[in-house]
Amino acid sequence: MRALDVTRLSLQALQRYPMRTSMLLLAISIGVAAVVTLTAVGEGARRYVTGQFASLGTHMIIVLPGRAETGGSGIQGLLVGETARELTLEDTLAVGRSPRIKQVTPIVVGAGTVSAGSRERDISVIGTSAHMLAIQHWTMGSGQFLPPAELDLAQPICVLGNTVARELFAPAPAVGQPLRIGAARCRVIGVLAQQGLSGGFNVDETVIVPIASAQQLFNTSGVFRILAEASEADAVQAAKRDIVATIKARHAGEEDVTVITQDALVATFDTIFEMITAGLAAIAAISLVVAGVLIMNVMLVAVSQRTAEIGLLKAIGARQRQIIGLFLTEAACLSLLGALVGLAIGGLGTWALKLAFPVLDFAAPPWAAAAAVGVAVASGLLFGILPARRAAALDPVNALSQR
Repeated sequence: MRALDVTRLSLQALQRYPMRTSMLLLAISIGVAAVVTLTAVGEGARRYVTGQFASLGTHMIIVLPGRAETGGSGIQGLLVGETARELTLEDTLAVGRSPRIKQVTPIVVGAGTVSAGSRERDISVIGTSAHMLAIQHWTMGSGQFLPPAELDLAQPICVLGNTVARELFAPAPAVGQPLRIGAARCRVIGVLAQQGLSGGFNVDETVIVPIASAQQLFNTSGVFRILAEASEADAVQAAKRDIVATIKARHAGEEDVTVITQDALVATFDTIFEMITAGLAAIAAISLVVAGVLIMNVMLVAVSQRTAEIGLLKAIGARQRQIIGLFLTEAACLSLLGALVGLAIGGLGTWALKLAFPVLDFAAPPWAAAAAVGVAVASGLLFGILPARRAAALDPVNALSQR
């Protein structure tokens, strides 16, 4: 038999048993669709997170207290790290004196209860300086941001995130209104435009106060981290070296800080989400293995239903390898058709996710679609070998008499 004859016979066999074919196509297509949809979710999350960090530019440098003992890109230092000595406002000023640093700001972060009239809620409080607006590329919705001032000058003023302003003061404007943060009183001088996530926290649900006011509020003399912006992209690494040298000189010759550049942070998150996406694809691919087992069981039953056909083929001279090729071709065609249907279903699912969550750019990576099709066909061939070998081993006389 020629390859064209084998393919034609395989397709005719699939047409003769529409119910069996439909069930197998459904099993395979669900597996492929699951791979496509889940990887699209992972890819969408990766693009969103890396896009949020990349939108801040590649000039930003993050300085954290504590030396992170890691040989990687430094993401562990963002989360953990042994704090040998806290960073101070004086460290911030010293870092800002580098000619390669355009601007710098310290940050203190804490939680507090804010209230206005009869309304109150628990909120994140950020202490920082006037440079925070430009470094983080935030925009104002109304009023003004923190005015330029000495870092050690506490002022009873604050800037609200968009959601906080709406929940505490709507429908009245928030600018100019008094606000209580714990036991401290301040006046709202500005409201940020809607920002979403930035730097690991939801800016819309924060209250921003001068750094010295935050230190008084949380009874601390140190800062959580220092954000610096290099003068230009080519100066980032040199600025990083300047920061390390400056802090080391101020901390008795001890290098006890972790300095992370924005591009390294983006690359690290990109790698993490790629691993998550691959893990989701592997989990979804299990369903393709299950579909392969189903193909094997159904084709074993099909061998008993087609004994007369197999006997006739062997009687007219078909060899064992041709019979095996016939069944494997049938399994491959079934798997390939199911995979194509699955790709279509997965594409529809991705499109529906984009409509439901337009902020995320859902898109399955090309490797996921190719891998799903490849695993589907490989699974069909692998689990089709046993039925094919059983069919090829039938005695032609017994098969013709259906014994």
